[in-house]
Amino acid sequence: MFNEEDKRYMLRALELADLARGRTSPNPMVGAVIVRAGEILGEGYHRQAGTPHAEINAINAAGGRDLSGATMYVTLEPCSHYGRTPPCADALVKAGLGRVVIATRDPNPLVAGKGLRILEDAGIEIAVGLLEEQALRLNEVFFKYIQSGKPFVSLKTAMTLDGKIASFSGDSRWVTGEDARNYVHQLRNCYDAIMVGIGTVLADDPQLNTRLAGDDLRDPVRIIIDGQLDLPLDSKIVKTAPAQRSIVFTSHSHDKEKAGILKAWGLEIVEIGDEPSALPLERVMDKLGNMGICSLLLEGGAQINAYMLEHHLIDKVYWFIAPKIIGGKTAPSPVAGPGIAYMNEAIRLKQVEIMSFAGDLCLVGYID
Repeated sequence: MFNEEDKRYMLRALELADLARGRTSPNPMVGAVIVRAGEILGEGYHRQAGTPHAEINAINAAGGRDLSGATMYVTLEPCSHYGRTPPCADALVKAGLGRVVIATRDPNPLVAGKGLRILEDAGIEIAVGLLEEQALRLNEVFFKYIQSGKPFVSLKTAMTLDGKIASFSGDSRWVTGEDARNYVHQLRNCYDAIMVGIGTVLADDPQLNTRLAGDDLRDPVRIIIDGQLDLPLDSKIVKTAPAQRSIVFTSHSHDKEKAGILKAWGLEIVEIGDEPSALPLERVMDKLGNMGICSLLLEGGAQINAYMLEHHLIDKVYWFIAPKIIGGKTAPSPVAGPGIAYMNEAIRLKQVEIMSFAGDLCLVGYID
């Protein structure tokens, strides 16, 4: 059904799509390549929501050349509905394409097979499933969000070789080296939001922004879980709130006067749950999904990590391991909570990959 030439051009389309990582939310990343007789006539990718889709950019890149009978390789089923842009499937028909090769179908109910039918009804040959696994991985955030209405959640943590995220004194700067920390900022540059608990804020006073060289940078929305509204008014989170969207989830019994002060600084206060020490993070995920936040990077401490894992709210992990040993029976580990009684009940990872950063390792995998 597919040959090596098909694979080569679809790989190019996937590469193009990935150029917009972290920039298309809530839309998927999509790349497209138009080919005839071994010549690329045009290529393009979707750059951000509200701008032309990949297929349109590829057609425009062809510069008015005749595309009749040409093949388009596209990483996702062309859309069939009017959103902020017109349907791409109609544009492919109008361009006179003879064949469209699609990596994977679009699960969005507004599309979901409708784009394929438009192409088929126009007599265009279609083929679906080329490099589908890579296409699904590319848009793992989009697929989770569009099918569940909840953000795709990745847990990031860093520990020493003996499993400590800080020393017994509370010192945690730094567990990993500069290269690993730089990669974390690359992740922040791609995720819609970053979440921590108030314990992390009180211990580290983090800014939770993106600090990288270059111009194409964005700061994630900051999500703070703070049941009693203990967020210090002189914290970096508060001081930089006018420049970086920040949402604090707190209990119904929080300090109303302090909430007013925080709102005046520009923070958003969301009441959820009656128990300050145990906010229902499942409902937080629902709220974030309703806000249009499609991806979330969790950089919390042991307690919030345990809750999120126990309640099956984590999709993926970035688990950094530094070649250091610090010991200490009271030094914290990445996951607290009651723990799992039997080894055969342990949370397992699948599709595991290992990355290396100047001696530090990062184990990346998906919750099974």
